[in-house]
Amino acid sequence: MPHYKGEMSNYQSILKDWEKKIFKPVYWFEGKEGYFIDKLVNYAENHILPAAEASFNLTVFYGKDAVWSDVVNACMKYPMFSDRQVVILKEAQEMKDIDLLSHYIEKPLASTVFIIAYKNKAVDAKTQFAKFLKAHTELIRFDEIKEYQLPKYVLEIIKEKGLSINQNGLMMLIEHIGSDLSRISNELDKLMVNMEGKKQITEDLIEEFIGISKEFNAFELQKALGKRDLARAIQIVQYFEANPKSGNMHSLAPILYAYFSRLLAVKLAHPSNISEEAGIANYQLKDYQDTANRYSVEQLEKIILLLHKYNLRSLGVNEAGSAQGSLMKEMVMKIAMC
Repeated sequence: MPHYKGEMSNYQSILKDWEKKIFKPVYWFEGKEGYFIDKLVNYAENHILPAAEASFNLTVFYGKDAVWSDVVNACMKYPMFSDRQVVILKEAQEMKDIDLLSHYIEKPLASTVFIIAYKNKAVDAKTQFAKFLKAHTELIRFDEIKEYQLPKYVLEIIKEKGLSINQNGLMMLIEHIGSDLSRISNELDKLMVNMEGKKQITEDLIEEFIGISKEFNAFELQKALGKRDLARAIQIVQYFEANPKSGNMHSLAPILYAYFSRLLAVKLAHPSNISEEAGIANYQLKDYQDTANRYSVEQLEKIILLLHKYNLRSLGVNEAGSAQGSLMKEMVMKIAMC
């Protein structure tokens, strides 16, 4: 059987197949990126069958409570008043004896669409069961999204919702919310409710309805430190001190650590392959190169060690009890002075 790679384009291809009523008998969705698995399962549960047919021909199991023989028996039934039935096994990673489903998977009914959602992990590729799945199912693995891929995926989600956004707004969302695509999608849904039909997501809308300040956020702090603008960096940190939910040591240290690590990677990467080696999107490359030129390799290495030290201090390691605000200011000043 052909296999998808789990990229968003392939996830969209599956949806297009389903919309055209093109189905495989068994789908196995696995991997750490649960957003795509949830989207596919949600579509299967609510849209493959018309509502009138679903009441007779849709069966949903949950791995923790499911018995393999019950799942197989459900798959072996013939549809009522319909050309097909749908059987969904959610949270399949929690099911005992899941390998015993192979008795059905090897010879599935053409009238059953069997969808297995094995979330947050993948079957060990070295096992016989994994080889069996590869041979007998439409196996789709959704690996965890790499940081440099996030802008592309978030832009696709925004586009799917019929919206657009500029680069600053996009980075505000990513730096504030992180790599959780499900949470980003939920925040966008909340934002849409308040957009009154508007299609362009602006920094003002993000600030008003998601609660991220367009002037004082982790992305703006990165830019200030990248430009070696200490006054602006201190201004942002003072805002965080007064508004801890907007930024604190526990969230800032890892973000800045990743940022300066990427800058170091830009300095050390081969000129012909900077984006891939540094793990940054192509459209970000010029900004990163311009910023990296303001620092030497030795300075960036020193800053990365400094951030590691302050991250530990924020967690109470080798720390006598300094206030979080004081730690942030001290950390920012030492970065600027490197």
